[in-house]
Amino acid sequence: MTAISPCTTEVPNHHATSQTGAAAQAPRLPAQLPPSLPIYLDYAATTPVDPAVAAKMCEYLTEKFGNPASSSHAFGWDARAAVEKARKQVATLVGAKTAEIVWTSGATESNNLALKGAAHVLRESGRGHHLVTLSTEHKAVLDTMRTLQREGFEVTYLQPLPNGLIDLDGFKAALRPDTIMASVMMVNNEIGVIQPIAQLGEICAERDIVFHVDAAQAAGKIAIDLGTLKVDLMSFSAHKIYGPKGIGALFVRHDPKLKLEAQIDGGGHENGMRSGTLATHQIVGMGAAFSLAAQSLESESERIRGLRDRLWQGLSDCPSVVLNGDEQQRVPHNLNLSFDLDSKLPIAAGLTDIAVSAGSACNSANAAPSYVLASLGRSDALARSAIRFSLGRYTTVEEIDYTVATLRQLLLAQAPTQQDSYLVD
Repeated sequence: MTAISPCTTEVPNHHATSQTGAAAQAPRLPAQLPPSLPIYLDYAATTPVDPAVAAKMCEYLTEKFGNPASSSHAFGWDARAAVEKARKQVATLVGAKTAEIVWTSGATESNNLALKGAAHVLRESGRGHHLVTLSTEHKAVLDTMRTLQREGFEVTYLQPLPNGLIDLDGFKAALRPDTIMASVMMVNNEIGVIQPIAQLGEICAERDIVFHVDAAQAAGKIAIDLGTLKVDLMSFSAHKIYGPKGIGALFVRHDPKLKLEAQIDGGGHENGMRSGTLATHQIVGMGAAFSLAAQSLESESERIRGLRDRLWQGLSDCPSVVLNGDEQQRVPHNLNLSFDLDSKLPIAAGLTDIAVSAGSACNSANAAPSYVLASLGRSDALARSAIRFSLGRYTTVEEIDYTVATLRQLLLAQAPTQQDSYLVD
């Protein structure tokens, strides 16, 4: 395989001075570094806690520290009121009823509670033992499904289309008379594609199949209305939406026929679905984070889309760059790229001052490539070279331009035969 030349068009640089001749056509690295290094472009992994969220949490760590289960004094009453306010804030963002939100430790626990809790009850009721999911789901779903398989359930793992989206006809064909539940994530955590949840929900509802959706990467990024979506169970996480780690929620639609088997035994908290003393400060933080997201979802998504498009436009003319996932049906916050270069040194290794999620080959030469990209039909080399750029609330134009210029210079270094020059001030 021969080295592929890097891009040839100019990177937008609003700080560059006017030039003439050949030098004016060459992309330039910024004359000065961005205001702060390293640059954080890994918001899909976790987000910083918004300062307003952190301030609210502190109140319930030091001042209003009561146990929400303490019903005989004001300290407990205040804590309980804060928990219920936060429950309403979470419900409001996603169009649910307040009583349909169950607190958990995060999306992983929510997925476990939803899948195991529903599957056990449904099988015991004689409805069946077959489950359907997608091979590109988060490990919290896939590993839970494998646990259920060891318990005697049958699971069908559907392969996505090459663009990462589910094949609706294939989904319908996989359903059987004994299918009791399906689980499909709303936004893929690696490639950012948005699955057709509304259509899938309609299909499941017609067949009386419980439908679970992992929405950890969707809440706060795209509009969710559980008042219209035919979804029975939906998982959320706070730390993907500028809230604290260690807290999440599960939407459980109010339906007398939908019962969940608790996965944690104890005092019967959360209507018997999740025992354990509620972490008031974390719950308050999650509520505040969801409330902030509700206020700024549209404007923030539009701004981030502009930055994501700027990043993609700065790199899309490079013949070595491959976009992973559908170009249109994706969240604004995600750009997942592979680099088709004949090099043993991955591109991500050169991004020492830019925080991104890279292919596992950067950590170990023997590590397996991304199973998500493998499911899309990407070669091992392309899957190992992939980088996920995820943008967020504090990403700036300057950071995007610096990232583009840095990547283009790295591509040039791995394709030294290219005649065009890249200048560095």
